[in-house]
Amino acid sequence: MSLDSTFGPHDVLRVATYNIHKGVQGMGPARRLEIHNLALAIETLDADIVCLQEVRAANRKEASYFTGWPELPQAEFLAPEGYEAAYRTNAVTKHGEHGNALLSRWPIIACKHEDVSDHRFEQRGLLHAELLVAGVSVHAIVVHFGLIPASRVRQTARLKAYIAREVPPGAPLVVAGDFNDWGTRVRTLLNVDSLHAFEGPRTLTYPSRLPVAQLDHIYARGLRPLSLQAPRGRVWSRMSDHLPLIAEFNLPGASAT
Repeated sequence: MSLDSTFGPHDVLRVATYNIHKGVQGMGPARRLEIHNLALAIETLDADIVCLQEVRAANRKEASYFTGWPELPQAEFLAPEGYEAAYRTNAVTKHGEHGNALLSRWPIIACKHEDVSDHRFEQRGLLHAELLVAGVSVHAIVVHFGLIPASRVRQTARLKAYIAREVPPGAPLVVAGDFNDWGTRVRTLLNVDSLHAFEGPRTLTYPSRLPVAQLDHIYARGLRPLSLQAPRGRVWSRMSDHLPLIAEFNLPGASAT
């Protein structure tokens, strides 16, 4: 689907979320650069909206270590041809910075960032983009929550407050990312505000080699869910410690542009 495509009553909005582990896998001397493979993989997802976590804007140490380190920031490097990229920093480190990104087949008309860090040891944020999808304003929020359960509860409350403040009540909304939640607490808290996940068995995404948990989720409001899947296999398990998660929705009421 290209930028001049139009949605009808039965057309599909395809959304993916993927924690890319900063484009590098492994540790120490055995670590390897996967950003080039990730670029090809993201293109094969064929998603209208790709929500990414652990995306590097820059890292001087890794850039000097790896041959083939991209000159472009990772969000721009990973964007398939014809897509727009938005990136906002969550964490500043000794050698660079990283955060959340959103790649969109449709025009990005606004972009914001909200710091939801709960303590000084984990820098976390929300990336909020407003997209123009066939004449319809669709809001997408990319999240990466903390490792501590109490932090995730507080970050969920801050997410809900942000949505109430920044997203019009009737606007279609997608919230996607790595929630780091091994249970159902976050899901239960978000359902209260009509942000619904897919029903049915969990779609396991972590760890990628032998998934036992669904840490990655795609929630939606004002969109009818159609399908949810996570691709499996050795090629995916090599690129990141998470598998990508892909959801499809109907976008009712959209008109041609």
